[in-house]
Amino acid sequence: MIRFLIPAWVGLCLPALASAAGTAETAPVVSTAGSLLQVFIGLVAVLLLIAGAAWLAKRLGVTQVGASSLLRVVSSASVGTRERVVVVEVGESWLVVGVAPGSVNALMTLPKGEMPTQGTAALAGNFASKLQQLIEKRRGK
Repeated sequence: MIRFLIPAWVGLCLPALASAAGTAETAPVVSTAGSLLQVFIGLVAVLLLIAGAAWLAKRLGVTQVGASSLLRVVSSASVGTRERVVVVEVGESWLVVGVAPGSVNALMTLPKGEMPTQGTAALAGNFASKLQQLIEKRRGK
C-alpha cells in the first residue's frame, strides 16, 4: 500500500516544488484599461449589429412570424396620450375598438368597406401647398 501512496504524494507535490524552485513562468501583466476598452468596443459592436439588423428588417418589411390573416388593422387614430381608436378588419366586417392601457372596448361594428385613397392624397396635396405658401411667404420677408 505504501508503494501506491509514495508516487501519488510525489505527483501532488511536484507543482509546488516547481514553483518554489522558480522554474514556472510568470503570467504576463494585463492592462485593466486595455481590457475595459476591448469589452467596450465589443459591446458597441454588438449594439450596432442589433440596430443594423432591426433597420434592415424594417426596411425589407419583415412581418411578424405567425401573423394572422384573419385580423388586419385597417386604420388607427390617437385620441389621447395612451388611448387609440382602431379599426380592425375581421372577415367581412370592421370592428371599431377603443384601446387604452389595460382595456380594449368594442365601440361599433361596420360592414366591410374600402379605404378612401382620395382623401389621403387630398390631405397630402393640401399640406404640400400650404407648406409651399409658407416657404414663399418667408422668402418674401
